[in-house]
Amino acid sequence: MTATVDTRTISVPGATLTYDVHPAVGDRPPLFVFGSPMEAEAFGTLRGHFADRTVITYDPRGAGRSTVDDPTSQSTPLEHATDLQAVLDATGLGEIDVFATSGGAVNALVWVAAHRPNVRVLVAHEPPATQFVPDREIVEAVVNDIADTYQAAGEGPAMAKFIALVSHEGPFPGDYLDAPAPDPAMFGMSAEDDGSRTSPLLGQNMRTCCPFVHDVDALTAAPTRIVVAAGAASGEQFAARAARALATTGGFEQVVLPGDHAGFLGGEYGQVGEPDAFADALHGVLDS
Repeated sequence: MTATVDTRTISVPGATLTYDVHPAVGDRPPLFVFGSPMEAEAFGTLRGHFADRTVITYDPRGAGRSTVDDPTSQSTPLEHATDLQAVLDATGLGEIDVFATSGGAVNALVWVAAHRPNVRVLVAHEPPATQFVPDREIVEAVVNDIADTYQAAGEGPAMAKFIALVSHEGPFPGDYLDAPAPDPAMFGMSAEDDGSRTSPLLGQNMRTCCPFVHDVDALTAAPTRIVVAAGAASGEQFAARAARALATTGGFEQVVLPGDHAGFLGGEYGQVGEPDAFADALHGVLDS
C-alpha cells in the first residue's frame, strides 16, 4: 500500500510555507530535496528514485503554494535558511540528508553555516555563488542588470537575459553588458510587459542569492558532511564554475553528477535531463 503524502503549512516571519512529507519505511535517513525558487513539483521524478527514504519537499517563500506577506519584497538567503530550519523542526524527523540545487544550494549552505541543522550530508548542486569566481564583479553587474530589466520592462526581456547568463560558457568579458540584449522571442517569450512584478526568481531572489557572502570558516567547522556537485554537461557555465571554486576554497568534497544544471529533471517544466543516472549517482554519494 502506497503511503499518502502529508502536506502541511507553517507560518514564519513574513511568510507562510507549504511543505510535504512523503513517508517511506526503511532505515535510511530522510531526504530533504529543494531548489530556490524552484517549487516542490520540480522534484517529482527525483523523489520517485528514493522510495527507500522519507522525502521532504517544499515550496520556498513566495513560490508555488508558499506565500509572502509582501510579494514585491526581496527574499534573502538568510530568510530562506531560517525557513529551512523551521520546516525541519516542524517535521520532527531528526537527522536528515539534503540535496539542494541552484539557489536552493546557496540557501542550504547558509542554513548549515548559520543554524548548524541536524543534517548528516548536504549535497550542494551548482550553487551560483559569485563570491568564488574570478569574474565576480561582472557577474554581479549582469545579475543586477537582469533585476533592473525586470523592474523596467517585465518578465520576457529579463528572462531572456537570465537564460543568456546561465548558459554562457566561461568567464564573462568585461564588456559583456555592452552587447545587444537578447530577443525574448528567441526563447519563445513575449517582450510585452504585463505589469506584474511578483516573480520569485526575478523580483524576490535575483539580487540577493548570487552575491551572498558565505562564511567558509563556519561551513568547514560544521559537523555536516558537505559535498559540492557540478553537472558533467555543465561545462564552464557560471553555476558549475562557482561550485568547483567553492569546493576548492573550502576544501569540500567535489563530485560530478550526470547531466547539466537541470540533470535531475524528468519532464518537469518541459525539461528532461538524465534523471535515472542522476539519481543513481546521488544514491552513491549519500551512501558513501
